[in-house]
Amino acid sequence: MHQGRHFLQIPGPSPVPDRILRAMDMPVIDHRSADFAELGRAVLEGSQKIFQTTGPVVIFPSSGTGAWEAAIVNTLSPGDRVLMVETGHFATLWRQMAGRFGIEVDFVPGDWRRGADPAVIEARLSEDKAHAIRAVMVVHNETSTGATSRISDIRAAIDRTAHPALLMVDTISSLGSVDYRHDEWKADVSVSCSQKGFMLPPGLGFNAISDKARDASRTNRMPRSYFDWEEMLKPNAKGFFPYTPATNLLYGLREAVAMLLEEGLDNVFARHQRLAQATRAAVTQWGLEVLCREPSEFSPVLTAVMMPPGHDADRFRKVVLDNFNMSLGAGLSKVAGKVFRIGHLGECNELTLLGALTGVEMGLSVAGVPHRPGGVDAAMKVFEQRTQSNSSPHLKVAGT
Repeated sequence: MHQGRHFLQIPGPSPVPDRILRAMDMPVIDHRSADFAELGRAVLEGSQKIFQTTGPVVIFPSSGTGAWEAAIVNTLSPGDRVLMVETGHFATLWRQMAGRFGIEVDFVPGDWRRGADPAVIEARLSEDKAHAIRAVMVVHNETSTGATSRISDIRAAIDRTAHPALLMVDTISSLGSVDYRHDEWKADVSVSCSQKGFMLPPGLGFNAISDKARDASRTNRMPRSYFDWEEMLKPNAKGFFPYTPATNLLYGLREAVAMLLEEGLDNVFARHQRLAQATRAAVTQWGLEVLCREPSEFSPVLTAVMMPPGHDADRFRKVVLDNFNMSLGAGLSKVAGKVFRIGHLGECNELTLLGALTGVEMGLSVAGVPHRPGGVDAAMKVFEQRTQSNSSPHLKVAGT
C-alpha cells in the first residue's frame, strides 16, 4: 500500500490540476442553450490563442488519433502523395493511418534519435518538379523519442522551394508546452489533443486550419462525416456543435486556457525548458544517455533515457512503480525495453520534478542499474543557478 500522491511522470496523459478538476465538476447543461453558446465561444477563441492563430480551431470529441484522421480526410484524396519523416513511433502510426486511406507516403527513414531534417525535406520537394507531393506531414514533438522537430526551419525550407504542399503538423504532445506558432510558421493543419499541455483528461481533439487547408477541403475526394470541418464550422460560428459535445471537458478546457494565459505562454515555454534542462543534467550525472542526439532538438516535454546494455527498461519501470509509486513512460516499438521516458510537462514545477528524479535515482539503485549517484544534486544546481540569477543583488537578510 502506498500513501501520498502517485507520481504520474509519463509524457501524457499529464496530471490534471485540481483547478481544472473543480472546473469540470459541473452539471451537464443543454448544449443548445445560450449558456452553452457562451462556453463554446470561450473555448474556441481561447484555443486560437494557444495555437497562436487567428484562423479557426475545430474541436472534436475524440482522441488525438481522431484529430489525425480529421486532418487527412479533410485535405487529401485517395492516391495523393505526401512526404513524411520517420522520427519515431507516432510518425510511423500517422504513416500507417495515411496508408489506410489510400495515401501514397514517401517516408524518409530515420534513426529515432533526431527530429525531421529541414534540408532533407527541402531536397525532396526540390526534386518534385511536378508538385505531386500534396502535403508535408511532421510530428513536432516525437513523444516516443524526446526529439522536437524545428518547424520554423521546415517552413523556411518549404518556402525556399516555392512548393505548394500543405504543411501538416502533429502538435499533440507539444501544444501548450513548447513554443508553437501556427500562423507565423504558416502551418496549414495543426493537430492536437487535450491530455498533454492542456492538462485535461483525454477526450478532445483539435485541428487548427489555414485558409489554404480549408480550400483543399472543398475540393478533395475523401469521404467523411463525423470529422467534416465544414459541418463543425457552421454551428461553431455561434458557439455550438453539430452533435453532442464533451461538455464537461469544455468546462475544463476553458479553465486550462485561463491557466496558460495567466502564466503567460512565454513563461510556460521557459518553465518547460528549465525542467528539461534539469532532467538532462541528472541523466548526464547518472552516466546514462539521452536518446535524442541533437541538442537543438531536445524536447522540453519529456526526456527519453537509454538503459545500459543488459538492463531492461520495463523491469526498471516496474521497480520504480512498486517501490516508489511513480509511473514512468515505456519505450515504444523499436525502443521497447531499451528506453524509459520521464515526462515533465503540464502542471509540473521544480519541486515536483525533483521528487520524480529522486524516485528515478533510488530506482536505479534498487534495480541494480549501473550509474553514478548525484543526479538529483545536478538537477538542483540547474534550478539554484536560475534562482540566484533572478535574485536582487541588493536583497538583504532580515535583521541586518
